[in-house]
Amino acid sequence: MEFTRRSAIVMGAGAFAALALPKLAVAAAGEDAIAAFTGGADLADTGVTLTAPEIAENGNTVPIEVDAPGATEIMVLAMGNPTPGVATFGFGPLAGSQHASTRIRLAGTQDVVAIAKLADGSFAKASSTVKVTIGGCGG
Repeated sequence: MEFTRRSAIVMGAGAFAALALPKLAVAAAGEDAIAAFTGGADLADTGVTLTAPEIAENGNTVPIEVDAPGATEIMVLAMGNPTPGVATFGFGPLAGSQHASTRIRLAGTQDVVAIAKLADGSFAKASSTVKVTIGGCGG
């Protein structure tokens, strides 16, 4: 088989596409999880407070806190992880506060998103970008 410039370009384009497709699938998985949780409803930008570090030295243990007064459920997503869903917290009518804190694992620098379902059926969103120096999901 003769190796021509055209075949080199085709192979290079194929390799680029193969490397780019997993990143597109991860982004789509996060958006799909948000759509499934909200049912496609609009998201308000107020009502949820997400506290996360700006820089995390180790992606294995990144502390986050979410506060959403009046929420019945809070979903936390790490948009750049292979599996974006991190946690869903449910709050009953006797809950003293709608606050949760945990440590999450991040594969690399990415957005962490918190979406709250409020008691009136509306949804609110907060996000924070966390820069990770050492990846926690095999990175």
